[in-house]
Amino acid sequence: MNKRYQDLKVTPGTYVPPVKTDYPEDDPYVGLYKPVYDRDFPAVDATYPYANDSFYVRWRSFWGYIFVLRTLGLILRIKYGLRWKLEGDKHWTRFSWITRWRLMRKYDLHKGAITVANHCYRHDAASVLNAIHASHTTRIPMFAPNFKTKDQRFLVWVGGIPIPEAEAGLSAMKAFNSAFDEYDAKGYWFHIFPEAKRWDWYKPLRPFQKGAFTMAYKYNKPILPCAITYRERTGLWRLFGPKDEPLTQVVIGAPIYPDTTKPRAVEVERLLNETHAAVCRLAGIKKNSWPSQL
Repeated sequence: MNKRYQDLKVTPGTYVPPVKTDYPEDDPYVGLYKPVYDRDFPAVDATYPYANDSFYVRWRSFWGYIFVLRTLGLILRIKYGLRWKLEGDKHWTRFSWITRWRLMRKYDLHKGAITVANHCYRHDAASVLNAIHASHTTRIPMFAPNFKTKDQRFLVWVGGIPIPEAEAGLSAMKAFNSAFDEYDAKGYWFHIFPEAKRWDWYKPLRPFQKGAFTMAYKYNKPILPCAITYRERTGLWRLFGPKDEPLTQVVIGAPIYPDTTKPRAVEVERLLNETHAAVCRLAGIKKNSWPSQL
């Protein structure tokens, strides 16, 4: 059995899907998802319009969230039994606007936040965005090559922004960073998977990379930790989706605020460690088998 699973301890009642994948035990950033890159997409370099705020892009994002994201959310409710709740609530809900209203009422998130979650299946971003009732003023840094896959249209319509790769040069990364400066100034929300790579139906929480927490410090935005957890597919649910895939749910934790009066390195470290611990708690993990960072 995988050593990371042997060392994992969860709270009573927490469902751990059967291990059917040969997950790596030492390198948490190995790419297990093998997509087919068969779509055309503009070069992600210094000339790419990372901060395109044209009428068409704003129109596309608005309707992308109204129709594309909400429709996919309905499909996920049927196929994966998707539901969500705030940490501490007794009951799950499928009414995302109520969750959003309670979030905004309970916490000061009117200037935006950065949602983070475990990266665990194809539609995990849609799951979290539906759970928090995200709007078209959301932007998601994403692995650039994925915009050349069959998911291209979805990634574009929900505000995905390709991250330039190293070979694109410093000028490309500067343009990317400038775009997020503009989005922050407009009060946009961001969503990031700090585990970086997707491992389908993996239960242990892998080490986090620092990008999300560096952005939280730079923009003085709170981190909103979310955990995608699983439950066994039984009964009639076996008719609506793959029998070897679990049902899913999202638990939303309390925001973690940066303290910009402290040195950046110290505060980024604290935000990362506290968020990793929070996601573990939300996921029902009592003893995780990975460190919070490498």
